[in-house]
Amino acid sequence: MPAEVIMPALGMAQETGKVLRWLKADGEPVAKGEPLLEVETDKVTVEIEAPADGTLTGLTVPEGAEVPVGSVIALVLAEGEELAALPEPVPVPVAEVAQAATAVAAVPAAPQESLGRRLASPKARRLAELRGIDLAVVAGTGPGGAVVAADVESAGASPALATGSVWRLMAERMTRAWQQVPQFVLAREVDARRLVRRDDGVSVTDLLIEASARALARHPRLTASWRDGALAAGGGVNVGVAVATAEALVVPVISDADRLSLVEISARRRELAEAARAGTLRPEDVQGGTFTISNLGMYGVDAFQAIVNPPQAAILAVGRIVERPVAVDGAVAARPVLTLTLSFDHRVVDGARGAEFLDTLASLVETGEEA
Repeated sequence: MPAEVIMPALGMAQETGKVLRWLKADGEPVAKGEPLLEVETDKVTVEIEAPADGTLTGLTVPEGAEVPVGSVIALVLAEGEELAALPEPVPVPVAEVAQAATAVAAVPAAPQESLGRRLASPKARRLAELRGIDLAVVAGTGPGGAVVAADVESAGASPALATGSVWRLMAERMTRAWQQVPQFVLAREVDARRLVRRDDGVSVTDLLIEASARALARHPRLTASWRDGALAAGGGVNVGVAVATAEALVVPVISDADRLSLVEISARRRELAEAARAGTLRPEDVQGGTFTISNLGMYGVDAFQAIVNPPQAAILAVGRIVERPVAVDGAVAARPVLTLTLSFDHRVVDGARGAEFLDTLASLVETGEEA
């Protein structure tokens, strides 16, 4: 039986995915685990791998089309296997077809790949889209005349007003979140001495992930979500960490963070951050997040309010650690202080539950023990 290539769900609220680019053509041999196509969602662009060895066939979705998650978009035939019938093609809105046809007609002739696109590296394509550069007019210096990132950089287009599709999708999602989710915010200053007294390479973010995971295990309500007018239980303590990339903000997820040691959390966080910046995140790297941490302290930000990203119920905004005068046993002393700001979906978490969670988190940050 042919192995199905399915549009994956990269998030609990994701309904569709966009076929950004096919990396293999119909009829080409593929190996299990080999990248077949690039898929784009509001979270990130990822490569979808072949589910089995064989021959790729039955490509039913054109590049640029959005299809429902779970749709079969191609098949992989085993050796000697024949295709009985093609999967039902996914309808593409007429407006999208017309728009795509207009765009194709406007592009000058250029070296083509097997699927009719200019030879270019994935990084060059992402950079060109972000900066509003037409790859067809960029001279390629890579193998076979392929456009590489340096070629796009030298094209000289200003990125000031350019907006990539990932950024646009993120903007649309955040607009819906702001309009549809009743959010409230709690903030608390904490003693940050435990966070700065380390020389083992573990970052402040790593320590906050560990503390948040422990607090979430004690307060599982924070990992729940509001769906169809009712509370839905969360899928575990899966902590997302916001990472700024050249394209947009992406949130890779550290799954089962409450079961990992601090060393394991630190290693996984570095691995995911590097993959996010390199554009090599896998679908499983961005799935299943139940809580998010956004740290802007490295930019000198004292405190800020982050927007809850549904279906998650809470997000932690982290500012910088700064020395401030505090009262200690009737005297004034300098202490490193950090502001933690938590935004909540009020349909899932009320003020009292939010305050209890923040109290537990603050105690873990300050003493390593739960309140």
